[in-house]
Amino acid sequence: MRAPLPPEPERAAEVRRRFVAEARAERPDLAALCLLVGAAGDGALDDAGLDAAQIELDRLAGQLPYRPGGPRAWALALAGLLGDRCGFRGSAADYQRLESSLLHRVLERRRGLPILLSVVWMEVARRAGAPVYGVALPGHFVVGFGPAEEQVLADPFDGGRVLSGSDAETLVAGATGGPLEPGMLRPADPLDVVLRVLNNVRAWAAARPERSDVALWAIELSLALPSHPARLRYEWAQLLVRRGEFLRGAAELEAYAQVVAEVDESAAERVRRQAGAARARLN
Repeated sequence: MRAPLPPEPERAAEVRRRFVAEARAERPDLAALCLLVGAAGDGALDDAGLDAAQIELDRLAGQLPYRPGGPRAWALALAGLLGDRCGFRGSAADYQRLESSLLHRVLERRRGLPILLSVVWMEVARRAGAPVYGVALPGHFVVGFGPAEEQVLADPFDGGRVLSGSDAETLVAGATGGPLEPGMLRPADPLDVVLRVLNNVRAWAAARPERSDVALWAIELSLALPSHPARLRYEWAQLLVRRGEFLRGAAELEAYAQVVAEVDESAAERVRRQAGAARARLN
């Protein structure tokens, strides 16, 4: 099945404007941002579809029991509803599909990457009043319930299975080879969650050079976030050149070189030479 195609330029520009506004709001809405990521990647998602996805999250939240108890009770209630009754979970094959990073498609397919399934868990639980947040373990995103001293972790990719301390340690060891550090269990900032979603999209596109259109919108949205890695601008400039936008790519390379020059003039000069090579390709 062919991966979704981005929208036409006018719709794409509108989606970016709305994404920027939401990302810079005082309290960014995680569901809205993830759905706008979906709209940037799937031209078939219109405003009615965006609304329908929010309504589905509301509908699922309405099926949870009223305040079931402490953190563990909340985790089990979410697992019973989303994992057991609704069938939300993931598999190795989901890493090969762009749809696994698009929230509206995850809600439709009930399959996705760990971080998108975690977004479903968080947004449904939040609507029901649960003390829920994302936990960005290295290599595997999960959800947490309750304060640090009572924290309960659940893995939506595994149907919401409640994790023991040793389970979390095993996940971290498998990803990094190192131990689980207390800082890894802190609640993830919503904008960091969105950047990680976009990083997954970029990784999918990097393995498929013919889908540079996907890499382009993913980088553009990443750059629209208030905080992002500076090197993303270099990656964006290189992508523009590869796509044949030589003048625009050269201008971005030169802008990046100005930033780099403050810390490494020799690296800046190498980037300037790349900008010159890009312009030369117009001749």
